[in-house]
Amino acid sequence: MSIRVVVADDQALVRRGFAMILRVHPDIEVVAEAGTGIEAIEATRLHRPDVILMDIRMPELDGLEATSRILEEADWDARVLILTTFDPDEYVYKALRSGASAFVLKDIRPEQLATAVRTVAEGGTLLSPSITRRFIDRFAQRHTVNTAVTARLKRLTSREREITTAVARGASNAEIAEQLVIGAATVKSHVSSVLTKLGLRDRIQIVIFAYESGLIEAGDHDIGH
Repeated sequence: MSIRVVVADDQALVRRGFAMILRVHPDIEVVAEAGTGIEAIEATRLHRPDVILMDIRMPELDGLEATSRILEEADWDARVLILTTFDPDEYVYKALRSGASAFVLKDIRPEQLATAVRTVAEGGTLLSPSITRRFIDRFAQRHTVNTAVTARLKRLTSREREITTAVARGASNAEIAEQLVIGAATVKSHVSSVLTKLGLRDRIQIVIFAYESGLIEAGDHDIGH
């Protein structure tokens, strides 16, 4: 079964370029194009795509608000991949909080675009390294936590808090399994439980929750090697 995609961008040449790049892949079907946020919502309602490629700056309604509305009303597993020439912190933060599963810049190579669509369609998340760094830096500047979000930590077991912390620090399921000496399937089950209990969509929102709740703080753990 092919991955159904809606491409939303206010620049016709850019929009059609993305569509042409994706259409060469037999496992991807571009079902509609949209030039405004309103058109993106209408196209999504009509075609029920798996993935929506969404520009941020569009007339009538910007991509961030369109993303929020689409995901709020969708009764199927719709995913949004934000594509933009801009990467200031407020856009990254708002896009991820609105439920976007991926945020990449428009200088992405053509072959990487199809890979990004497949990753998002399969339930994965995707951020470029520069955006990830800026996102974490944003929280490094925060001195307070959201008390309402912190209260939701009570819904989690001690093991689920460990899992949430590990996910927020960028660990994969395999790495978490090794760290906690449990099976990968058990980790996957715990992650699913965390998503359900906290009403979150994916691992990116787990990361946001962990920082906003004060469960972890930026800079309290070294990453990479």
